[in-house]
Amino acid sequence: MSSPVPIVPLEPAHLSALRAFFAALPEGDLTFVKEDVLDPAVAEDWVVPGRRARRWVAIDGDRVLALVAVLPLVGWSSHVGELRLVVDPAVRGRGLGSALARHALREALAMDLRKVMVEVVAEQESAVRMFTDLGFRGEALLTCHIRDRTGALQDLLLLAHEPAEEWSALDSLGVEQELGAS
Repeated sequence: MSSPVPIVPLEPAHLSALRAFFAALPEGDLTFVKEDVLDPAVAEDWVVPGRRARRWVAIDGDRVLALVAVLPLVGWSSHVGELRLVVDPAVRGRGLGSALARHALREALAMDLRKVMVEVVAEQESAVRMFTDLGFRGEALLTCHIRDRTGALQDLLLLAHEPAEEWSALDSLGVEQELGAS
């Protein structure tokens, strides 16, 4: 990854690469993806245009390196979006996750979302650090909330980002310039 990896909207042409991406994820990573991404119907549903959820992939040639999504909530929480991010373990630690999270924050602002939430396994210190460096703050710790595929219970950390309150943090990340705001 010597040059920036393109981040593009997920579309039907990415379906086989997306399936290959999920099939190659380690078992431990699959535990922490909410959907059963090994079910072919899940990926097929994700590439259907016009859904409320918006998804983007980082592409290197014909290979998906990462996926990020913003899923707007409904009803009384329709101003809130959930951010989901999965990065190929082979390219972690190179800034791709941060780039995708910043992209998702820009898109959430464009979607008029006032708050963005992300769920992180509390033990995933590098992911927690990445999101807090982007201006997310801890809102809740749910103990023994996740059962991994071996049956072990783990804590879930809910982090939130409120762009109106965190504009200075966004500005320091260069998001304000990318949005064309002053």
